[in-house]
Amino acid sequence: MQDRETEPKKPPVSEVTPVFDPSIVSRIERERLVLPCWDVDPELFFAESPADVESAKSVCVDCPVRLACLAAAIDRNEPWGVWGGELVVTGRVVPRKRPRGRPRKEVAA
Repeated sequence: MQDRETEPKKPPVSEVTPVFDPSIVSRIERERLVLPCWDVDPELFFAESPADVESAKSVCVDCPVRLACLAAAIDRNEPWGVWGGELVVTGRVVPRKRPRGRPRKEVAA
């Protein structure tokens, strides 16, 4: 008989995903959804570089609970991060991450 390694038992979604409303957690468990963000380093969703922020947003594109994730982040007034495919800063959605540093001065016409 071949010796098989068994996968460690994963904790229920409700223990590892406290950011969702309980109804969303039950949907994830009931439908056995696998969220794309579970396979990515969480640091990506709180990245400093605009390119990394765009990469994090792209992870969320096909997520089945994308809108619920964004709504929960706004309800919680999240200070920053990519939630539901959008960049949230001080509890509000912003279109893009500005690079670090001072913006260039524009010459008035």
